Amino acid sequence: MPDPVTGMIVAGSQLVGSSMQASAAGDAAAAQGAKSQAGIEEQRRQFDEMRKLLQPYTEAGIPALEQQQTLLGLRGPEAEQAAIARLTGGETFKALAAQGENALLQQASATGGLRGGNLQGALGQFRPQLLSNLIEQQYGRLGGMTNLGQASAAGVGAAGMETGTNIANLLGQQGSAEAGGILGEAKAYGQLFNLPGQFVGAQIGAGKKPGFGF
Repeated sequence: MPDPVTGMIVAGSQLVGSSMQASAAGDAAAAQGAKSQAGIEEQRRQFDEMRKLLQPYTEAGIPALEQQQTLLGLRGPEAEQAAIARLTGGETFKALAAQGENALLQQASATGGLRGGNLQGALGQFRPQLLSNLIEQQYGRLGGMTNLGQASAAGVGAAGMETGTNIANLLGQQGSAEAGGILGEAKAYGQLFNLPGQFVGAQIGAGKKPGFGF
């Protein structure tokens, strides 16, 4: 068996080694945790950027949907009448009505039917039919904006779910790193605190009085 001085040197080197192992385990866990945190912050940044990019399209879909509901009468009769009044008072309706009625008058004049009942009937039906067509066109155009907003909102939602999953995985990695660091330090320090007992036991087994030679 080694003499006490040699034993102390061996024990000292083992103590230093255990301490270094514990420190290395802690440093490795901290480094891995820091990388996971950086990944979490980058995931959140990317999601925020995507949400900003899609925000105008998402917001555009909301009023478009409201106007569609108005044209369908889902927001009350007063709102519906106001929407129709805006269409009939618009320049598009006025221009198309004037062009269509002039065309009907010219056709009736060419065929000698200016005083006929057919002309009056055609004129009476023209504006309501024109308004109906304009309402359908307006509804369809608004539908395009509504679909755009819906798709953008769905994109943000999907990105949010993906971001949440990625962050949850990174948090799990952080937890594993911290747990691994704690276990590594505990193991190293456990070896460190067992060394004095091992040294004393070795001396007793060699028939020597326990001690460190002082």
